[in-house]
Amino acid sequence: RTMPNTPALLGKGATGMMANETVSDEQKALSEQILGAVSECLWVEDEKMLDVVTALSGSGPAYFFLMIESMTKSGVALGLDEKTAEQLSIQTALGASMMASNSENSARELRAKVTSPNGTTQAAIESFQDQNFEMLVSHAMRAAFDRAREMGTELGDDD
Repeated sequence: RTMPNTPALLGKGATGMMANETVSDEQKALSEQILGAVSECLWVEDEKMLDVVTALSGSGPAYFFLMIESMTKSGVALGLDEKTAEQLSIQTALGASMMASNSENSARELRAKVTSPNGTTQAAIESFQDQNFEMLVSHAMRAAFDRAREMGTELGDDD
């Protein structure tokens, strides 16, 4: 069973994969070869973990689109024209994602490196933290996870 995400349309996806004992190593390798052409393949041991994959990666692109949308709206509210605000938001998301992907540093370490003490980034990060940004993300992912479980039950996936 697999859970790809929509960036696979651009060859930049992430696919969670799970195979039970009836799937041979050759079949697993073939599945990974096929899906690996459009995504990074990550195996989970337990099929129930695919609900977590769904919440994190399957639904994840929409979370980033929402962030881009929110940043764009804020840029417009602060005076930029919509096209410029959107381009800056998209390019910033793309660049940050590429930095995270190509760095040996964790996202936390990268964030710390670009957060100057008493600077603009620190002010924004503190505002996010004051609004419990991590909790908002956690609640959203829990909602997606719970819905994935419900959908599995509706489809008769009682594993």
